[in-house]
Amino acid sequence: MKKPANQILVVFGASGDLANRKIIPALYSLFINNLLPERFEVIGLGRSVIANDEYRKRLENGITSFSRVEDISREKISGILNHVNYYTFDNSKPEDYKKLSEILGKADNASGTSGNYIFYLATPPSLYTIIAGNLAKAGLSNQSSGFRRIIFEKPFGYDLKSCLELNKSLHEIFLEEQIYRIDHYLGKETVQNLLVTRFSNGLFEPLWNRNYIEYVEITSAENIGVENRGGYYDSAGALRDMVQNHLLQMVGMTAMEPPSSLNPNAIRNEILKVFQSFQPYKEEDVSKYVMRGQYTGSRVRGECFSGYRQEKGVDPNSRTETYVAMKFYISNWRWGGVPFYIRTGKRLPTRVTEIVIHFKPTPHFLFQSGNQSVENNQLIIRIQPDEGILLKFGMKEPGAGFNVKNVNMDFHYSDLGRIRVPEAYERLLNDVMAGDSTLYSRDDTVETAWKFLEPIQNAWANDQAIKIYGYPCATWGPEPADDLFEGKNITWRYPCKNLADDGLYCEL
Repeated sequence: MKKPANQILVVFGASGDLANRKIIPALYSLFINNLLPERFEVIGLGRSVIANDEYRKRLENGITSFSRVEDISREKISGILNHVNYYTFDNSKPEDYKKLSEILGKADNASGTSGNYIFYLATPPSLYTIIAGNLAKAGLSNQSSGFRRIIFEKPFGYDLKSCLELNKSLHEIFLEEQIYRIDHYLGKETVQNLLVTRFSNGLFEPLWNRNYIEYVEITSAENIGVENRGGYYDSAGALRDMVQNHLLQMVGMTAMEPPSSLNPNAIRNEILKVFQSFQPYKEEDVSKYVMRGQYTGSRVRGECFSGYRQEKGVDPNSRTETYVAMKFYISNWRWGGVPFYIRTGKRLPTRVTEIVIHFKPTPHFLFQSGNQSVENNQLIIRIQPDEGILLKFGMKEPGAGFNVKNVNMDFHYSDLGRIRVPEAYERLLNDVMAGDSTLYSRDDTVETAWKFLEPIQNAWANDQAIKIYGYPCATWGPEPADDLFEGKNITWRYPCKNLADDGLYCEL
């Protein structure tokens, strides 16, 4: 991680939850690790009328509650918050942007930040083009006196059409190199380590293809429901909220070819090639390859959980999916014929995100397996929690004969002791400050992802006969999702919360 040039960070929606839980705690972590610019200011903008001292007190509580940094003291919190100022702001009023330009000019002169500004839109997506357009009218997108960068949170559109329209509107104002579409999954250390695991080890790269891999499985499970986001979630669903961005980006990192260099565009070019190689769905085949579900009320260990349709803000007749499982292929030389299985859902038994590489069996199995079934070799890359890597393989049981037992060889980031693993937002904010777009989504990649998902969206919208399966809270989703494996003697992996417990029974 680099120490960036002097600059000002402007946060739109600064009175919201994202700023309090993620953005400011991440800035605090960068601050105490000496990774902020020498001269740095934060300007928070929001509709709420809040006094500056009151706003700083709110951020102090946010840092104390949500920062994972051990070194938390009032003195150090004051050190970062002294550089934060809050202003009441109406995103739709052009005159407020003129005031913002004046505020930035004064802060720039006082702090010597060289006219370098980053605009972070922690706002609903409906405001993206409004804010971008008003920034342009106020002359704040112009880079003649310093760099100007703009950060957008997902979703980047709701379908292919809206994504194309959004990108077209943004490109009329900003160059693509100025636009940073943030996907916090790509900021996780284990996702980045996937590139190192693959391309720095002669052990793995020769096996990373259709000749040795039977299938690839990616899971992103959450044990919470929609909480207080029912209104938003009911208009989005798991396909838009998780698959289009997080899961497909992990597929891209898993399946990409070696880049020519570590240049951001070299890496993103290879991810784009993966997306362009997705074998497209036909609308009439969607129900065969894509499964959707919705959690239903249940009692778990004496506690009652509401079903999705009973959540606040959700339509009682909603057909919005809280679970998606998919099977698809990547039509290229490396992956031809290898199925990729991805799934995500809410109210599953545990919170876990992992990539599992399932290797093919040996051509002739010589040994007995005793009383256990011997699984094929697996490489498990755990993104969260308990970040690490685990390799599963067979070993001889002690004693007479050649009985084989499954064993694990694992690495946990927690084993590194005092070496701190930075939070995702911490890494991504440092990258945008330094102008490194490697871990941010590019326009053509986002558009290609929406193009791949368009037949699914159309089929769900046009064919009411496609089922949405119920699944009780704290289970691993609809049972018919196992049918995606087409009758083979395989099924979804049921991961435990702790990677060290792998192979043990996971309680539902």
